[in-house]
Amino acid sequence: MSLPSARGTGPARIRRTGIRRPWRLAAEAAALTVAAAVAFPLYWMVLSAFKPAGEIQSTEARPWTLAPSLESFRRVFAQQEFGRYFLNSLFVAGTVVIASALIAFLAATAVTRFRFRFRTTLLVMFLVAQMVPIEALTIPLFFLMRDFGQLNTLGALILPHIAFSLPFAIWMLRGFVRAVPDALEEAAYMDGASRTRFLWQILFPLVFPGLVATSVFSFISTWNDFLFAKSFIISDTSQSTLPMALLVFFKPDENDWGGIMAASTVMTVPVLVFFVLVQRRLVSGLGGAVKD
Repeated sequence: MSLPSARGTGPARIRRTGIRRPWRLAAEAAALTVAAAVAFPLYWMVLSAFKPAGEIQSTEARPWTLAPSLESFRRVFAQQEFGRYFLNSLFVAGTVVIASALIAFLAATAVTRFRFRFRTTLLVMFLVAQMVPIEALTIPLFFLMRDFGQLNTLGALILPHIAFSLPFAIWMLRGFVRAVPDALEEAAYMDGASRTRFLWQILFPLVFPGLVATSVFSFISTWNDFLFAKSFIISDTSQSTLPMALLVFFKPDENDWGGIMAASTVMTVPVLVFFVLVQRRLVSGLGGAVKD
């Protein structure tokens, strides 16, 4: 008795594989091309940071250097206020990430688990807030911070970034909160858990990947902010953040491109470290919410 052939083997499978393979190779080649195009500016930034001044100012741009130098980094770290700017940026970004994550979690839980008047209107207002460009609100925010006495303080940077981070975070976390089955909440109540205990010991760990995903966007937008730092920090330079350190290397006669690239490289390092720390949670957070 002859045994039946395995499913999918033979000429038919070979033909299907032969048809799929060119498309797969084309997709991989396209992905590599896009990745190279995205990574090339970062490569050029790091390369320029290590190039000596003569090669940076040369008319013949070369994608390599045979004489790497740390002189640009020495000029960056020689700036007296650079360390203070770095700590200010770290404090502002960390505060915005933590505060916006907690507020967004509570707000997303409220608009998802509870029924109240104007709930839909509130959600629409979150979307409308995302549509307004930040540049259009800078001047009103300036007068608002002036009336509250927050100019030249880190609070003038923290409060606006929390406000701009919340709409996106709330909308994204709604899906994670909604995906937690109601039966799980009812079972927790039947076991004697209070609403507060369910919120922080059961619901919070389940939606934590979504919090990480939203925190990445909050961290990047706050860390790279230049508009608010330039508009709200006027006279007290000790309250400035790291993007303001780049202005030191822009000079009227000739820009210090080596210093600009070195400072930009230093600014990129914390973002990369943050990505490495949260990459696993980020992938699961962008992949979707928990399922029943």
